[in-house]
Amino acid sequence: MNPDYVPWLVLTAAIAALMVFKRLGQISPHKARALVKTGAKLIDVRSPAEFAAGHLEGAVNVPVGALSDDKLGAKDQPLILYCASGTRSAMARSVLKSRGYTQVFNLGSMNRW
Repeated sequence: MNPDYVPWLVLTAAIAALMVFKRLGQISPHKARALVKTGAKLIDVRSPAEFAAGHLEGAVNVPVGALSDDKLGAKDQPLILYCASGTRSAMARSVLKSRGYTQVFNLGSMNRW
């Protein structure tokens, strides 16, 4: 293998891994809306400034860097997470799953709503 290709292979693998990570636990917009109608919490994990500039109706702003149990409720309550692109909501899902939350779903980008 030509050593000049190694950085490109590493970059390609990193991009592929990021794309897979963003899709983990992703929920369809239709299913997300149905869950919200039955009591799931809609969580916007973007910054307060992004939230103030516009958010989905009924969403609560809990920035990914400040995820706190008192703002999220019971660990078995369904949570629908979203952000601008899906990266922060995927990270937040991973953090919450590691904390014992059982029904955490990643909508991805708020544009998918």
